[in-house]
Amino acid sequence: MHEGSWGISHTRVPTESRPGHVALIAGFYEDVSAVAKGWKENPVEFDSLLNESKYTWGWGSPDILSMFAKDVSGDHVFIHTYDADDEDFGAHDVTKLDTWVFDNVKEFFRAARNNQSLFSKLNEEKIVFFLHLLGIDTNGHAHRPSSREYKDNIKIVDAGIKEIVSMFKHFYGNDGKTAFVFTADHGMTDWGVHGAGHPSETLTPFVTWGAGIKYPQNVSTQQFEDAFLKEWKLENWKRQDINQADIAPLMASLIGVPFPLNSVGILPLDYLNNTDLFKAESIFANAIQILEQFKVKMTQKKEVTLSFLFTPFKLLSESKQHNILRKARSYIKQRKYDEAKPSRLLQYSFVAIGVLVAFFLLIQAYPWTYYIYCLLPVPIWYAVLREFQVIQDLVASLLSCPPSHFVGYLLVSTLGIEVLVLSFFYRYMLTAGLIAFAGWPFITQLWTRAKRTSLNWIFFSLLLAVFPLMPVVGRKPDISLVMTAGLLVLLLSLFVVASLTKRKDSFVNEELPLHLLQMLSMVLSMYVVYSTDNSLLKKQGLPLINQIISWIILASSFVLPLLSPPILFERLFSILLSLMSTYILLSRGYEALFPLVLSCLMFAWIHMEQETLQQSGVSCKQKVNSIQFIYNTDLTQLRQLCLDDIRRAFFLVFFLVTAFFGTGNIASVNSFDVTSVYCFLTVFSPFIMGALMMWKILIPFVLVMCAFEAVQLTTQLSSKGLFLMVLVISDIMALHFFFLVRDYGSWLDIGTRSFQKLFRGLDFCTTKSFYPNPRKS
Repeated sequence: MHEGSWGISHTRVPTESRPGHVALIAGFYEDVSAVAKGWKENPVEFDSLLNESKYTWGWGSPDILSMFAKDVSGDHVFIHTYDADDEDFGAHDVTKLDTWVFDNVKEFFRAARNNQSLFSKLNEEKIVFFLHLLGIDTNGHAHRPSSREYKDNIKIVDAGIKEIVSMFKHFYGNDGKTAFVFTADHGMTDWGVHGAGHPSETLTPFVTWGAGIKYPQNVSTQQFEDAFLKEWKLENWKRQDINQADIAPLMASLIGVPFPLNSVGILPLDYLNNTDLFKAESIFANAIQILEQFKVKMTQKKEVTLSFLFTPFKLLSESKQHNILRKARSYIKQRKYDEAKPSRLLQYSFVAIGVLVAFFLLIQAYPWTYYIYCLLPVPIWYAVLREFQVIQDLVASLLSCPPSHFVGYLLVSTLGIEVLVLSFFYRYMLTAGLIAFAGWPFITQLWTRAKRTSLNWIFFSLLLAVFPLMPVVGRKPDISLVMTAGLLVLLLSLFVVASLTKRKDSFVNEELPLHLLQMLSMVLSMYVVYSTDNSLLKKQGLPLINQIISWIILASSFVLPLLSPPILFERLFSILLSLMSTYILLSRGYEALFPLVLSCLMFAWIHMEQETLQQSGVSCKQKVNSIQFIYNTDLTQLRQLCLDDIRRAFFLVFFLVTAFFGTGNIASVNSFDVTSVYCFLTVFSPFIMGALMMWKILIPFVLVMCAFEAVQLTTQLSSKGLFLMVLVISDIMALHFFFLVRDYGSWLDIGTRSFQKLFRGLDFCTTKSFYPNPRKS
């Protein structure tokens, strides 16, 4: 009522002394395998508050204290115990187990005044005094909790605690830097036993006061299922129940030491009398500490489980971990400490909106297509508002710029989006954009910092700019260009193999066979293309062996990259080799060169982005050549969005449009050259032919997306933040396209307008927009 905070601590079975103390001091609950050791000790080593402290002194039972002093790191835990024979249930007076502790503590502090070394240790920070009082438990077993002996023992402990608290304050000169925590390891039934799960065994008192603890809080009403508040006449004093394992992180927070490594306790913030920043940082550290345990446990489980039987916990996937911690860190930086705590209000609100919309459509008896149109915005806006902090950070960055810079950014952004829109109608706008990209190193002064990388970027940007100028419909086959593309890929492969052989000692034995196999696949693709073309010119049909080889190469292109090392550069190059082998088989002319040039530009982009990041002052932990696709980014160090990330998002959209429209218009069926699938089949089969031609279109898209993932890794930014900006750019483009969809004209005209809508990825086109109106065609 005067100094501290209180509540009921909820323990778990078995309600025994050792598991209870492990939960209190180490923060985790009992492993059932401890029954094999008779509950005498924990079956595994564990970290504890005492181990994390600077110094700990303990007095009490040898069974409990020796357990925490057994495996501590360093010589900093000092225990004082009575003889085990003193724990006698038949003794005349077992209150001596408690008075022994009080007397020895008082004698210890008296002696410390004459011992300079001990006195210095006692005045250090981050120290713990552990008083283990066993008398009440022993009297409860021997005489039952309702006995006079039990109640007298309570009075002795109560008076002893009062005296010890007074002594502590006097010894430390009332400096107000000591926190007191009073609780129990378990309860007891009326008949004097414990170990099971009855409330009288699992409910224990928790009272704490002193430094860092909130003062008593007066409340008008409290809702609890039990009647303790009324019995104890504490209805108007705030009760804050906690789990027993939560006490360990609370004590660690009070003295400023790391949370015990194995703790699963959640820091009870309502007990702390500290700043909001301290609470937010503490609960954030608590979350990371528990998350690391989850990751270790998942790895251990995965190692001993057959791969097809192992199912990851989807609610804590790596991307979800990413998002939770990134948003919490962002809120803390923005001083929005309450938001850094998890809340489901937004989620429930959007579920309610979705239900209301569906109910409205149901009573109006609308067709199912209306449900798609009306309900699709609900999850999209939910995703946007979940990332509202990302948008807010970006807007804040823009507003912090000088007005002239802000206007310049706005004009450049508007011009870039207009170029993207116009590229759907005039492919040469892609050429203009790529030429503008070539000047990027000069604008950002990357030319002086990384000339070699800048030269690569400029050369391949200008080279790629040639492709949108090439004809689309009515192209004549030119197998020599296909052969040239294959030879260039082989030459590039030889260069990469030679480079890796010099750089990695293990390359020849471990990775060279895979590279040779992929190079052989490229040679076979070239042979099949050349042989099939000759055979068809002679009207001899598609050779069976060529057809078999083509399908084998296509199937292997999905598998071989997965066998390559996860190192970023090597994995990307393996993907390029496999996809190029398939693309060669599907090519009939200059388009065979397109993925090769595009990939070279993507490699240059990855290196340029890392150089840009270093120039802006963000440290890059790894070189591009050593980053791995399985590289586990430090989730707590993910940086916030900056203006440069708008450019990265724009680059992605531009390269995707270039990948689609660089060599052909995919919006119309008459843009496809059916002869491109002749290495696989010549007998008319619309579904197989259509699937093969669609895969040919998607190959450049896959190359761009793999490169973008690499950029996200090298720039240390959450992919969701970048994709959110891509979504914004796509929505702005969609404002133009909504007014351009038509249902009349040629297949090419209709398809172009329809594809503009499909490209957004967020809208659906009606069947009407795909087919010409018979009255108007």
